[in-house]
Amino acid sequence: MFSAASLLTTILLALSIMGSLVEVNNSPITLPIVRRLNVSDGTINLLQQDKARVAAFKDQSLKHGGHGTPAANVGNGYYIAVGIGSPATTYFLIVDTGSSNTWVGAKTPYVSTSTSTFTGEHVAVSYTTGHFSGYEYIDTVDLGNGLTIAQQSIGVAAADTSGNWGNADGILGLGPVGLTKGSLTDESGTTIPTITDNLHNQGTIHREIVSISFEPITSAQATVNGELTFGGTVKNKHAGPITYTPITNAYPSSRFWGIDQSISYGSSLIMSSTAGIVDVGTTFIHIASYAYKNYKSATGGTLDAATGLLLISSAQYAALENLNFNIGGETFSLTPNAQIWPRVLNAYVGGSSNGIYLVVSDVGSPSGKGFDFVNGYPFTERFLTVFDSSRSRIGFANTPYTGATTN
Repeated sequence: MFSAASLLTTILLALSIMGSLVEVNNSPITLPIVRRLNVSDGTINLLQQDKARVAAFKDQSLKHGGHGTPAANVGNGYYIAVGIGSPATTYFLIVDTGSSNTWVGAKTPYVSTSTSTFTGEHVAVSYTTGHFSGYEYIDTVDLGNGLTIAQQSIGVAAADTSGNWGNADGILGLGPVGLTKGSLTDESGTTIPTITDNLHNQGTIHREIVSISFEPITSAQATVNGELTFGGTVKNKHAGPITYTPITNAYPSSRFWGIDQSISYGSSLIMSSTAGIVDVGTTFIHIASYAYKNYKSATGGTLDAATGLLLISSAQYAALENLNFNIGGETFSLTPNAQIWPRVLNAYVGGSSNGIYLVVSDVGSPSGKGFDFVNGYPFTERFLTVFDSSRSRIGFANTPYTGATTN
């Protein structure tokens, strides 16, 4: 497992390499992100963690009071190195599209400098993995590659912050700004401008967009295999056009990065058009219970007690058909290889080394409640995903890795 020093070296090396990918003249700016498994306690039940996260997304009672945003899955998360203050202290933050508050101090203490302003406001957010509680500071944030934000609101953790954050110092929240409502204890009706909001408001990026692209996993080691692009997209990260679809009107999916979609297995419809969300911090793909039963029957998968995932044989894998996500009038197909858990990681979830496990799971609630699916990491790993706040929409496109056979 990588130490914090090793992770910093990896990120800083990536930043120097990635400098050539930055487009200039107020065009998109790309930053690397590092994927790592938090396996200090041996195997990790990623599915159980995922289900807790999905349950928090669906819980409509979490709308108010600063207790409404799930955190990134610390068992299987993406980290970015962020500098705060002047001189800057480097913090390793979890990249989370399911929450919107940015905060530090879970591990590395916040260092107040000449650019720091204490507002006196108390900030609190509850997550599936714990609770953040602390105070608001306004400070300079440096994301790297010249991407600097002045006067950014930062939560600073107090002693009563709790939870297992792995090796992270906090969270970089990239969800919709509405999710910050209620997190300021004394101003429950106020939202806090997010990182993306302020990059746009300060003229650093032309449009309020963040796009994310990944390369499929090939190793259990901490690896730079993802990129965040603020302000738009980079052409070499997608193959073909981007298809956009509006944020769904169905609650509670509309609070997050929610869309409408249907799903087919091969030529058979297994889930009618319905609402759900796209979330890079969710490890698996979760679909409505009836759709999951349809998928289980079609694939012949059997529930594996050790992992909680569907297990298939080599013969069933050879017969597996594409899983087609019908979004915005276009079809985005997960190939058979894209539907299975990376076999190089089987041991980390308690599976057998030669087992073939499917990454589709049951969302765990009746259909028609405004939250019927989560297109998690296995989906976003294969398709460029564009979160466009400026036009209230999400875009998808094929990438060079859509048909990869790395799993």
